Amino acid sequence: MKKIILSLSLFIISLAVFAQQNAIYYEVNFPNAIHHEAEITMLLRDVPVGPLKIRMSRSSPGRYATHEFGKNVYNLKAFDGSGKELKITQPAGDEYTIPNHGVSVSITYTLFGNWIDGTYAGFDETHAHMNMPATFIYPIGWDNRARKVKFIYDEKLNWKVATQLKQEENGVYSAPNLQYFMDSPTEIAAYKSVSWDVKSADGKTQTIHLISHSNDELSTVDNYATMLKKVVAEQEAVWGELPKFDHGNYYFLHDVLPQYAGDGMEHRNSTVIVQRTPKIAGYESGLLGTFSHEFFHAWNVERLRPKTLEPFNFEHSNISDGLWLAEGFTQYYGNLLLTRAGFRTHENAAQTFNGIINTVLTSPGAQNFSPVQASQYAVFADAGVAIDQTNKSNIFTSYYIYGASVALALDLRLRAEFKLSLDDYMKALWKAHGKPEIAYTMQDLEKVLAQLTKNPAFAADFFKNYVHGTAKNDYTKLLLNAGYVLRKANPGKAFTGFGRVNFEDGKATLGATLKGTPAYNAGLDIDNIMVSIDGNEVKDQASLNKIIESKKPGDVIEITYSYHGQEKKTQLTLAENPTLEIVSIEKTGGILTSAMQTFRDNWLNSQIK
Repeated sequence: MKKIILSLSLFIISLAVFAQQNAIYYEVNFPNAIHHEAEITMLLRDVPVGPLKIRMSRSSPGRYATHEFGKNVYNLKAFDGSGKELKITQPAGDEYTIPNHGVSVSITYTLFGNWIDGTYAGFDETHAHMNMPATFIYPIGWDNRARKVKFIYDEKLNWKVATQLKQEENGVYSAPNLQYFMDSPTEIAAYKSVSWDVKSADGKTQTIHLISHSNDELSTVDNYATMLKKVVAEQEAVWGELPKFDHGNYYFLHDVLPQYAGDGMEHRNSTVIVQRTPKIAGYESGLLGTFSHEFFHAWNVERLRPKTLEPFNFEHSNISDGLWLAEGFTQYYGNLLLTRAGFRTHENAAQTFNGIINTVLTSPGAQNFSPVQASQYAVFADAGVAIDQTNKSNIFTSYYIYGASVALALDLRLRAEFKLSLDDYMKALWKAHGKPEIAYTMQDLEKVLAQLTKNPAFAADFFKNYVHGTAKNDYTKLLLNAGYVLRKANPGKAFTGFGRVNFEDGKATLGATLKGTPAYNAGLDIDNIMVSIDGNEVKDQASLNKIIESKKPGDVIEITYSYHGQEKKTQLTLAENPTLEIVSIEKTGGILTSAMQTFRDNWLNSQIK
């Protein structure tokens, strides 16, 4: 007990040197990092009379589903200003109450973290990787108080701190309030870094930092930063200017190792990017997609925000109607801008658009539910915690892909019908809502589109049918403007709708079948074991392919299958393979007109003036 009292006393005295009286103070130590633990102390001063309630978050900025961060907290204790231990009750798994206390209270706890992504925390002998909601307990109702944190680590490790938090004296970092603090991921490691300055539209210089915790030489990180500069420049061209980064800095916090979970998670002035390759070297081009997507978020979602995400709730996830734009438009631009920056060919871009269109035109989720409804389902879909099977494959289409399909169609329609582009729409949204940070509603988005096109009827129709409704744009017609042909990839080929079949020990087991497919209509579903088709045994993928390739659309086949040990039979009517492909008109033998070439170049080529 004496050691605890002495430690807490020294903590209080050291913080008081640079204290503003009502700030919340944290100290983080890593004495057992090799076993993935951090020791954290929180000091509260000017504590009001009455029960003090503290909690761990259950949600995190950049995530849209609930996460149970409280499960990794243990050894939690509370002390008054003299070091006397206080009684704690735990009314919920992530919430604690201290019934009686003085004006100063210190909370200590151990945090386990061994999951390196954008959502959780991870500690080992090489680094401390912290998403703040997964790391820090906070007092309920103190949201507007400033936060100060000091990280204590063994200097011989050559660790350094990288974070968007404001650096103060004596190794202390600060945030003005809870929202900012929780939105400020922190990486502490012996990382390599490269920084470069970018001049804003107002003439002021801001600095972008690439922080790489990877097994690479500095020369590799430096070369990679050169690639990123091109991506950053193309993104700035879309919006017309960079955001005003707090303290004039933006950080790419980059962790690279095959054992990591992988992720990309945007924040106001930084992004966490975790990638599962041995290193950067040799994988540069493939890794760029996450960087492009996450940096676009510096505008779209960090400052241009749906009102449904304001304020962010750390006790449960916000349900939002705007993720089709916040994430979907970002998904569209993340890939498009790699093409404009010269890291993808026009053919690469067409293949990306091909995947988007196939998903939105063939998935039952997109056929029966709108982009708004897909956005609202994110509270269940975004890495949410669940162990039971759902019908997600039939009722949900990712708002990333669904939104990207809306972006693609709107971009092509604005170009064809109004001599505008999606870039113009994004600039208009930035001016009206992003730069002044006025959160938007769906009505606001429609209003800006109406003002941009000077055609309220077009805007109303687009939002009614393609945002709130399930109608789909005519991608065949729209793509032809750029000299691309959308056509059946396998015309005349039979299609079962089996999806992925798991072959193990000579058994062919089906996964979930999609609504509207021949397999679904035949009554086949997950865990059905196919025994034979038209009397032919199905033991491996080759035998299945051989049977189906001998058939044609419209043929009826008899399937014998087993479910829970009971053998059954059903009739399946084969359809034509619905898969689509995008092919340049030149490759079909058609003529690429000068108008098509100009349209394509204006769309896919660099926009840097």
